[in-house]
Amino acid sequence: MFGYIRPFRDELKMRDFDRFRSAYCGLCHTMGRRCGPLSRLLLNYDFTFLAILLSAACEIPCRGTCRRCVVHPLQRRGCSEPSQALDLAADESMILAWWKLRDNVQDKAFFKGLPDRFGAALLRRAYRRAARNRPEFDAMTQQCLDDLRVLEQARSPSLDRTADASARLLAAAARSVPDENRMRVLEQLLYHVGRWIYLADAFHDRKKDAESGAYNPLLCCFPEGPDLGPEARERLELTMTHSLNLAGSAFSLLPEGPWSPVLENILFLGMPAAQTAVLADAWNPGRRRGVRE
Repeated sequence: MFGYIRPFRDELKMRDFDRFRSAYCGLCHTMGRRCGPLSRLLLNYDFTFLAILLSAACEIPCRGTCRRCVVHPLQRRGCSEPSQALDLAADESMILAWWKLRDNVQDKAFFKGLPDRFGAALLRRAYRRAARNRPEFDAMTQQCLDDLRVLEQARSPSLDRTADASARLLAAAARSVPDENRMRVLEQLLYHVGRWIYLADAFHDRKKDAESGAYNPLLCCFPEGPDLGPEARERLELTMTHSLNLAGSAFSLLPEGPWSPVLENILFLGMPAAQTAVLADAWNPGRRRGVRE
């Protein structure tokens, strides 16, 4: 996951932003406790969204304790209480991040892949711990990445097939939810979110991939080159918007809960704003406050 999923601060109430930040801090502490301190470096807004989405099923309290950490040693911050949902999100986040590093190692030349090799080596013990806790999710992640690697090696021009492999990977994160009806809704929601993330990242990386010769489905699908023509951009925007609409439809099937305002803000405001920024080549992945300052 790549940091595209974040709230739209201008339209989020302060109490809801405090809840979002408490989940962010709670997931950070949970990852440190379950996967070791280095795993906390992997934390981003995407993983927080996953934690909140799974939290609603386990009824994580919106208010938690105030704690200090290495990043904020002098100021206590609100932090969600430990829960099964945060444990699940921490384990799955670790598995996703580790396999992403391993995938990068296979896609890059030896020297260019050294940072990813080093990162994977440092996180191997944490990954193994998480994989023991979530063996089914780990196996599904490997399968989806293998399917995606086959398409990449074949230089597939299909946006749907490549995005489907990534989408199935994220949808598998919902399979540990005990309520079957809720699980099916979350699977659909995460599937379309995963598809949207893949397409957004492909567009954001297209120029870099064109220079390095790395596979990018947009470069294989559209002959215009990395700049893409108006027709190609319109087609991409249409299919990404369609994924957002389907994710929103799945969200509407979930019952109201304490996290509903935050999730609604992310799905209907934050992600569309991120899409607009990405397609305008104005996306800044390092901006932590949201799409707009």
